[in-house]
Amino acid sequence: MQEKTFGPQTILFDPEHFTHPEPDIFNGSFWHSQSKVLGEAKGRGTTYFFQHNKQEYVLRHYLRGGLIGKIIHDQYVFNGLNNTRAWQEFKLLQHMLELGLACPKPVAAQITKTGLLYRADIILAKIKQAIDVFNILLTDKISEKIWQDIGKTIAQFHQQNIYHHDLNIHNIMLDSQNKVWLIDFDKCYVKQGTDWQQENLSRLHRSFEKEKRLKNIQWQESDWIKLMLGYQSI
Repeated sequence: MQEKTFGPQTILFDPEHFTHPEPDIFNGSFWHSQSKVLGEAKGRGTTYFFQHNKQEYVLRHYLRGGLIGKIIHDQYVFNGLNNTRAWQEFKLLQHMLELGLACPKPVAAQITKTGLLYRADIILAKIKQAIDVFNILLTDKISEKIWQDIGKTIAQFHQQNIYHHDLNIHNIMLDSQNKVWLIDFDKCYVKQGTDWQQENLSRLHRSFEKEKRLKNIQWQESDWIKLMLGYQSI
């Protein structure tokens, strides 16, 4: 990994993906101007999917949530590069990949300082032909084997002490080979002990119940039992 500074901006990047990155690569309008945007996902903000050198990437801007997010949209207190949200997520993803865990590959991150505050962005390699479990369950059921594979994958992260701050069905993906991936590791970290793991699973369980109630997804309690059988088998 390498770092470059452009005035108030500092970029952390993988030169295999971006040889000479400029701050523009963290702007969705730049990729639109190059006709490289493949799609967008609207949520708290806009996530851009774009193509560069025949590879596909995901660009995400860091946004605050909760009540404070209504006042301070996307700024954070700067307390050193290694303490920024983007650097922490980037380094955690690198760590997890070294452990062989199924997560996205980070390729670039940017911090833009303004006084004592900063804004941040991250670019990830897109997981090929993957769709999140929520969108699958809107129309289809998932087989018992896949439910168990989901449980096994979560267990693998837990065994490596990876705490996923927002473990829900939107952050679990299946690719075209039905390999299970976990995504969105903002505010996640290595957490010692095991006491937190059950609450992490309970959070995921609540997300299934919520989407069943709101969107009538193709899920039932017996599917959770299958997931837990996979989790406990590791």
